[in-house]
Amino acid sequence: MEFVNFLARWGHLLFGMTWIGLLYYFNFIQGGYFKQASPEGLSDAKAKLAPEALWWFRWGAMFTFLTGVILLMGVSKQHVMNDYIVVGATMGTLMFLNVWLIIWPNQKIALGMVEGDGPAAGAKALLASRTNVLFSGPMAYGMLAGAHDGGYANANLQLGTGGGTALWVALAIVAALEVNAIVGKQGPMTTVKGVITSSIVLTAIVMGALTYL
Repeated sequence: MEFVNFLARWGHLLFGMTWIGLLYYFNFIQGGYFKQASPEGLSDAKAKLAPEALWWFRWGAMFTFLTGVILLMGVSKQHVMNDYIVVGATMGTLMFLNVWLIIWPNQKIALGMVEGDGPAAGAKALLASRTNVLFSGPMAYGMLAGAHDGGYANANLQLGTGGGTALWVALAIVAALEVNAIVGKQGPMTTVKGVITSSIVLTAIVMGALTYL
C-alpha cells in the first residue's frame, strides 16, 4: 500500500506539472501571442497548436485529479486530514471541474472546432482559466502546508467544532470566487500581472485565515 501511495504521489507531481505548466503557458504566453499574431499565424495556431496543447492540458488535469483522490484516500485512512489539505484539495477539484466543464467546452467553440458564439465562449473560457491561475497559488500552498507546515499539519480536522470557523471562512471565500468564475468578471485578473498578484494576495488571505483565526 505504501508503494501505491508513493506511485500516486509521484504521478500527482508529474501530471500536476503538466497541467499547471500549460495553464501558465495559456495565460502568460499564448494569450499575448494571439493578440499580436498575424492573421495567418493566428489561424495556424488555432488550428494546430492550441488543440494539441489543450489535449495535454485537460488530460493532465484529469490524472492530477485522479491521483489526488488516491492520495486523499490514504490521508483519510491515516487520520491526518487537516484544514490546509481540505482547502487545497477543494481548490484543486474546482480547478479540475473548471477545465472540463467550462474551459474545454468553450475553447472548442472559440477555436471553431464546434459551432457557437466564439467571442462569448472565449470570454467564458478566459475567466475560468484566470480563476484557475488565481487558485493555483493557495492550492499549492495548502497541499504543501498540509504535510509540512510544522505541528499544525498533524492536527486532525474536526469540522463544525471549535477551531472550524477558519476553515469555513476560507471555503466561503473560495466558493465566492468560483461563483465569479462562472457568472462574474475578470476584475484585476484581466492582466497577467494582475492575476499573479491576485493569486499571491489570495494565498496570504486564505492561508493566513487558516493559520491565525
